[in-house]
Amino acid sequence: MNFFFNKDDQLENLGLGILEATWAAFPTLARNQIALTWIVYDPPVLVNTGGALTPDAFWNYPIRGFTYRGVERIYPASVVKLFYLVAVNEWLEKNMLSTSKELERAMRDMIVDSSNDATSLVVDILSGTTSGPELSPGPFETWKQQRNIVNRYFQSLGWPDMETINVCQKTWCDGPYGRERAFVGELLENRNMLTTNATARLLHSIIGGVAVSSGRSQAMMALIKRSLNPNDLPKDAEEDQVTGFLGGALPQEAQIWSKAGWTSQVRHDAAYIELPEKRPYLLVVFTEGKANAKNREILPFVSKLVKEAVGSNG
Repeated sequence: MNFFFNKDDQLENLGLGILEATWAAFPTLARNQIALTWIVYDPPVLVNTGGALTPDAFWNYPIRGFTYRGVERIYPASVVKLFYLVAVNEWLEKNMLSTSKELERAMRDMIVDSSNDATSLVVDILSGTTSGPELSPGPFETWKQQRNIVNRYFQSLGWPDMETINVCQKTWCDGPYGRERAFVGELLENRNMLTTNATARLLHSIIGGVAVSSGRSQAMMALIKRSLNPNDLPKDAEEDQVTGFLGGALPQEAQIWSKAGWTSQVRHDAAYIELPEKRPYLLVVFTEGKANAKNREILPFVSKLVKEAVGSNG
């Protein structure tokens, strides 16, 4: 399998050790209920430079990584919103859309607050479709074709990581109704699905300044930046995308850009992290299972071990 990063023995040993420690600490977490992709940026660091490199130079630059079950398809919850953020920026860049106050507000709320209502508008605007009552077969075929436009965009990038993903569904609080319920499929077989490798590659392209354009990458970075100052976090810790996620283990002087996702069945986070005197790194962790989704300690535990394992930026 071709990865967009190089595997090496040092990260392999560290990564497997982190997983073993995690399984020992959390007996409810089965070995097939976690997936992880971890990229370490060795100096000279080529990300978060404001898009200083051309896409060709960026993608040809070797990076080191570790992955465990990184190609497994997993329901992504709100992590999918990162993919819709990139798609909407692509549409704007190509003048397939014109911006508006409502679209800008929805893009912000989709990422900053993880609003499902905002995401609903973004998906409607991306695909030119709307939710509503069930449709007769002909119009429904047309509707489904339009709704798959985001999938077609990510397939068109030619990245092997994107071949197995599915990013065509809205995110829900209570679940889909009407044509949306029919679209997900009787057995939910058309649900959104991502892998930690695909998610890591997308985030890598954003922080590398090559997602759509350097300017748009920087605008996306601004939306996914999280504050680690407790005074900045909302009172409802369930909604802050830091507490109980990868940012929960970081010191205040760290910097994190991230997008979390959680339901009663999954708890995920995808983050790019910079720590003083350490090499910057990208970490995507997906966990599945009811007990693990409720557990607000697993992701910070993994994050803490990764933070301790990352070498100095020397």
